[in-house]
Amino acid sequence: MTPRASRKEIFGWAMFDFANQAYTLLIITVVFGDLFTRVIVGDAHHDYRLGNLLWSLSLATGYLLVVITAPVLGAVMDLTARRKRFLFISYIATVLSTALLYFVAPGYVLLGVLLIVASNYAYSIGESFIASFLPDLGPPEELGWISGFGWALGYVGGLVATGLALLFLGEVSRENFDNVRWVGPFAAAFFLVAAIPTFLWLRERDSARAPVIDGYWRLGLQRVRTTLLELRGFRDLAVFLLSAFFAMSGIYIIVAFTFIYGAQVIGWDEKMRVLTFVTVQVTATLGALLFGFAQDRFGGRLTYNFTLLFWVSAILLIWWTPELTRALNRAGHAWEMQQVFQVVAIAAGLCLGATQSASRAIVGQLTPRDRAAEFFGFWGLSQKLAAILGLLGVGLLQAWVGLQNAILLCAVFFALAFLVSLFVNLPRGRRAVERYEGDVE
Repeated sequence: MTPRASRKEIFGWAMFDFANQAYTLLIITVVFGDLFTRVIVGDAHHDYRLGNLLWSLSLATGYLLVVITAPVLGAVMDLTARRKRFLFISYIATVLSTALLYFVAPGYVLLGVLLIVASNYAYSIGESFIASFLPDLGPPEELGWISGFGWALGYVGGLVATGLALLFLGEVSRENFDNVRWVGPFAAAFFLVAAIPTFLWLRERDSARAPVIDGYWRLGLQRVRTTLLELRGFRDLAVFLLSAFFAMSGIYIIVAFTFIYGAQVIGWDEKMRVLTFVTVQVTATLGALLFGFAQDRFGGRLTYNFTLLFWVSAILLIWWTPELTRALNRAGHAWEMQQVFQVVAIAAGLCLGATQSASRAIVGQLTPRDRAAEFFGFWGLSQKLAAILGLLGVGLLQAWVGLQNAILLCAVFFALAFLVSLFVNLPRGRRAVERYEGDVE
């Protein structure tokens, strides 16, 4: 059984989540996505549908590159015991490409697309790299709270980074462009500094197993093919990856389009945008911590399934917000649409980190330790395939029926994730891992 790592090492691992949330929130969710669709592209006369579509395609292309490379890189890292080196390269690439977003001005659409593809690829592949260290940090029954701690610290990092950015950079508008264009360098600097504890305290435990350096990539490709066949021996892991695929299809849409939805469909003002961000970050932090402990106490699958059903309800309410506001006002209340949306968003925030944290911990429980980087490469592949499906789906759908109706696609994905997860048996999956590890020894 894997012993629990030191508190310093767990904290160092979690600090990468703290650091990279600056990219997730400032670039993908809160600021740059809105800036790109409404100012850089700025097709207001077509309801920003071209900007939304290009945003979807840019993110999806970065995720496609992850799909192509992550499994092989995961196998190579396991063979060479160089996970920290690969993580460091992805970290530096994210910092540099994010800082260059400063040069994306109105009309510079192609440059914006290329830099989003590059930065999102580097950031996303780093997510898979850092996740592969999770099984090293403790026994399976403790991975829930460790993963939850990472997600919670990540939301704290996002709250700090985005709160400071919104305070100093101001609103997203053409008039304020000279200030808000600094969002790229600010996110890059935050990531650069905050991730330093990860590289100081996170340990590389394994030793290289491939005999010839020139053969690492060939062996990596061969091992990926072997793992695809061996996944049949890890039935519950394979089924859960399919469930996580559908769940993450919905979550990637939420992450990429929530603040775009608020600006384009809800029409919120700057004060409400900031207030919604702060309250959602707080509830997401609490949700990641509470559901992390709930997972260890009540079981991973039960916790994960509860969040999926909660998501279906939240998406339906988000879609219904304009009509719900009118219904409340007809009943004598004086609600603004942005106020109703904020209440729904806060409720959804409880499950934002919880679903992802539970997913990461369940994969950790169903993964043999000496195949961690490779199997988490497949976890990352499943997530990025989900992002491609979700973002392309909502991008094309909103061009046809508008963003409000297209958001219903998320509810469909969460419902499918719930149905597939009913076929996952965690005790059986753990027994498969124990048999594998026993055979290796």
